[in-house]
Amino acid sequence: MSKHLEQYLEQKNKWQKFFNYRPLSLDNQQDRQALARGIDGALSPENLHQDGEASLADVRREYKRLMAVAKELKALDPTIEFMEADV
Repeated sequence: MSKHLEQYLEQKNKWQKFFNYRPLSLDNQQDRQALARGIDGALSPENLHQDGEASLADVRREYKRLMAVAKELKALDPTIEFMEADV
């Protein structure tokens, strides 16, 4: 597993555990698509810019990180579909 994707999955699974949901797995196609939807949501302008609260540097850094995760996920499963991420 690639570095960015591994960190993203770990972060998502911490939230899954907090809300008593089952952990997501990269071995499951539905979970991989759920991760892609999460990336899409995070890349939406209102989330990425935190409703105007994020600095331009923060926005660029988060965009770069999310795109790296999206590319690693797409490399793992080429059938994954993104709406916001242009990979």
